[in-house]
Amino acid sequence: MAQGLCILGSTGSIGQNTLRVVRGLGDRFRVIALCAGKSVGLLAEQTMEFKPTLVVVGSNEWVDPLRSELDQRGYREPVRIEAGAEHSAEAATLPEVNTVVSASHGITGLLATYAAVKAGKRVGLANKETLVVAGELVMGEASRSGAEILPIDSEHCAVHQCLRSGRQREIRRLILTGSGGPFLKTPATKFDSITPEEALNHPVWRMGGRITVDSATLMNKGLEIIEAHWLFGLEPEQIEVMIHPESVIHSMIEFVDRCVMAQLAVADMRIPIQYALTFPERVPAGEDSLILDLTTIRRLTFRRPDTRRFPCLRLGRAAIEDGGCAPCALNAADEVAVSAFLERRLPFSSIPRVIETVMRRAPRSYFNSISDVFEFDREARRWAAESMAASVVHQGV
Repeated sequence: MAQGLCILGSTGSIGQNTLRVVRGLGDRFRVIALCAGKSVGLLAEQTMEFKPTLVVVGSNEWVDPLRSELDQRGYREPVRIEAGAEHSAEAATLPEVNTVVSASHGITGLLATYAAVKAGKRVGLANKETLVVAGELVMGEASRSGAEILPIDSEHCAVHQCLRSGRQREIRRLILTGSGGPFLKTPATKFDSITPEEALNHPVWRMGGRITVDSATLMNKGLEIIEAHWLFGLEPEQIEVMIHPESVIHSMIEFVDRCVMAQLAVADMRIPIQYALTFPERVPAGEDSLILDLTTIRRLTFRRPDTRRFPCLRLGRAAIEDGGCAPCALNAADEVAVSAFLERRLPFSSIPRVIETVMRRAPRSYFNSISDVFEFDREARRWAAESMAASVVHQGV
């Protein structure tokens, strides 16, 4: 019997790749719900192909355009079109939905993902912000509901696979790998003049705007340390980061007996997506482009990251060590700063400065509810805007 699937963020990179994987899996999955923002044309195409019963857009202004788009294309299948985060949460908790892929960007996917976890669904988690800002709440709810959270981030999916060779208590250290982004060899003295176009030119992956810039600042690795802490129950000091420009090994685990398990694969998000959808079974991946040709790998290199040049990595580790509201402050400030950089309102080098300023203001208190998370997130964004304005004046942007 086909498994019911809900995709949060279906028009983004992960969402589109999830649907590519679903196509290749035949009748294993039936798409019940699609949730997206405002990409009406693409969402209409997805609706026509996969025939969900519920489609959710980001706001009411996109409901009529989507309905009109479907009408113009002659779509006559029954479909309910709704808008907003509450309806995304409804989509993620429909009785006929077994698996939810959380691929929405930023904190926008938190409410629906939390609802899915609370309802005991299997969650394929690509939205790292969910655990960064509300890890204790989400994992606590998963423990109560029995929800299974399977990481779709290539690094955490690699860790999940390596853990099939041992138990959590046997881990000595976890090694997250990263390409190092486009500025691995760029002198820090040139960081002030880095343009958005340069930052978005990732050497390996093709991703959305914020995550690509996060890769350029190494903030993505800082966020991944926090996510790994919650996913695998490890202390921050057990989690290391290694720069691995070839992006062949996606993460490693060193066990207490000093054996190291590594997961190797081509850099394609369809691999971790399929793993999460079909776990614990491994299903053939049909496309030749997903084959890792070992004869073409001339070398695998590793180096420790330079946190002086890339302070965002240091800030990510500091956030989980500080605890409380610090990770939420980190994420909120990063979103605001990256957005300003992409709009040419903030220099690349000022991104970590804004984040650190906001983190200093974060209290050590913990959240009692998801509403607390959203309330503090709004406050932290306000602090970030204030800090950013001061930085812009200082830098003369």
